[in-house]
Amino acid sequence: MDKTHRKDLLALAKAVIDTEIAALQALPARLDEGFANACEAILACKGRVIVTGMGKSGHIGNKIAATLASTGTPAFFLHPGEASHGDLGMIVNGDVIIALSNSGTSEEILAIMPMIRRLDVRVIAMTGNPQSPLAEAADFHINTGVDKEACPLGLAPTSSTTVTLVMGDALAVALLEARGFTADDFARSHPGGRLGKRLLVHVRDIMHTGETIPQVSPEVSLQQAILEMTRKKLGITAITDANGMLLGIFTDGDLRRSFEKGISLLEQPISALMTRHSRTIEANSLAVEALNLMQEHAITVLPVVQEGQLIGIIHMHDLLRAGIA
Repeated sequence: MDKTHRKDLLALAKAVIDTEIAALQALPARLDEGFANACEAILACKGRVIVTGMGKSGHIGNKIAATLASTGTPAFFLHPGEASHGDLGMIVNGDVIIALSNSGTSEEILAIMPMIRRLDVRVIAMTGNPQSPLAEAADFHINTGVDKEACPLGLAPTSSTTVTLVMGDALAVALLEARGFTADDFARSHPGGRLGKRLLVHVRDIMHTGETIPQVSPEVSLQQAILEMTRKKLGITAITDANGMLLGIFTDGDLRRSFEKGISLLEQPISALMTRHSRTIEANSLAVEALNLMQEHAITVLPVVQEGQLIGIIHMHDLLRAGIA
């Protein structure tokens, strides 16, 4: 491939991107009361939102339905061709239909409109032609028109599908905000992914508790403290009073620093060597907050406290095993 041809390819790619950017920049001006009315209809919906579209519009519709479902609006995609062969039974009274068609003349969608209109459902058309048959048959219309496709032939859906996808995102996010959808709500619909774990897993879910907590009283010797650290294998022991209140911590790092300072270790109780006012975290904190605290202060373990009382220990390894780090 010669350099001239390569330059032509890059120039064509840039032209496509510029055309689609221009289409998106023109999109806000097309927003009108139809968008707001569509949002209100979906918010009032007692059933589900059913997205339908043929061809490339169908692919975009699949993504819009998935985005709605993951942001608090129950939704699924219905293929208009399959709808004519039994899948219309998926639509029930109280649902809302979002029908996608750039031309607004998709035969497969228009063919099922009479049956849809017999049900108590609202229809939102998302087309590039407000005067199209589909737009006129719908209760509400959202204009996704573009001046031209990015395809040099003006045939392949390019700018129009991009604009429809972005309008679908705008619809989903507007509904998300209107519902007061939170990060916790989002996590509940994404429990299997890393994001869900970061939003759902709390320190209490993965911390060491009970007999697995390394802890000693302040008067014990260094030797006893090291034995406790070795038994519990967390590189730390907490120092607590008779009521379980955290007084300080002693880590393998503290041990090394004590040696470096030439402290007479055998003659010192652990209370003289411990680190007071250590970093701590509460059990109800998100595990990702523990991760952030560890990374910020370059530490690998945190005591977990409740009103000053030691109730657990969380280690970086725990965060790694839980998929947080």
